Amino acid sequence: MKPTASPFALTRNGFGRLVLTDAEGLAHEGIVPVRAFGITAPDYGISLMSADGKELQWLETLDVLPADIRSLIVAELAQREFVPEIRRIVSVSSYATPSTWQVDTDRGTTALILKSEDDIRRLRGRDNAGALMIADSQGIHFLIRDRLALDAHSQKILKRFL
Repeated sequence: MKPTASPFALTRNGFGRLVLTDAEGLAHEGIVPVRAFGITAPDYGISLMSADGKELQWLETLDVLPADIRSLIVAELAQREFVPEIRRIVSVSSYATPSTWQVDTDRGTTALILKSEDDIRRLRGRDNAGALMIADSQGIHFLIRDRLALDAHSQKILKRFL
């Protein structure tokens, strides 16, 4: 899609917080962009929320925004979203939970503690029939984009928990 003129302005204030100025000229400070479908359709459906949780602007896609506004939103989303992607499961301490998993992610090697099999969720949506979201004991979410694309050793370990 081709960028169009935006019905709002978006800037950062002196404290680094996003400020949305709407069509009426009213400034809203502390704007938080939120993806509607962060894993299944990350480029579609983004809401700009006020500091008190009210939706101020709905964006079908970022592609229609001018480059300066788009880059502010993308930077803010990147800062908020931390979901390492598991590339390989090296080992697990036990096949009973809780268990410690040694994993290689797109952000390096780490250990996570799986409290329960219920902390592994299957994700459904566009192009991700084999996607899983794993929540560790610290509340960090790890993504397996396609469990069938993992190496045989990782799949064997994962199969015991599914």
